[in-house]
Amino acid sequence: METSRLILRHWRDDDAEALYKYAKSKSIGPAAGWNPHKDVEESLMIIREIFSKPETYAIVLKETMEPVGCIALMPQSDSNIKFSSPYDMELGYWIGTPYWGRGLVPEAAKALIRRGFEELGCKNIWCGYFDGNNKSRRVQEKLGFSHVRTEQDIFWETTCEIKTEHVNILTRESWEERQKSL
Repeated sequence: METSRLILRHWRDDDAEALYKYAKSKSIGPAAGWNPHKDVEESLMIIREIFSKPETYAIVLKETMEPVGCIALMPQSDSNIKFSSPYDMELGYWIGTPYWGRGLVPEAAKALIRRGFEELGCKNIWCGYFDGNNKSRRVQEKLGFSHVRTEQDIFWETTCEIKTEHVNILTRESWEERQKSL
């Protein structure tokens, strides 16, 4: 998939160094529910075992061709959010700290959401953010997600923390309405 500034493509083994460069940051992983990567070998393992799933993409800057983040649509089996339909998916994303505030995640998400509704037959796309992750909250607001529920005192196994998660939804109908107004 392509946008004006980005290419969304599947991860490759040779992306491990670039992934580690950004995923080692303590500002990214814990805010998204995972621990910072320890080394390039861990990043390679993540590419092979987690980022190899069908709708998981590297966010690649066209100007440098470097992967600077990740975005995915995940089925119920890979999500912690409880869906209302088997035709639902969860949107997940992160981007390296040097690229925060540039509108790259909303740009990538719009392309993937379009794919979810038009090509994959999604009924709803869910997304969540943890308390304090205002950047992620703002992305979801820009994309038209609506708040559904707040889940408090969730034990997050990957980081061994108790978190509060705000769960949001974008229905196919509300997405279609937004497309008409653009």
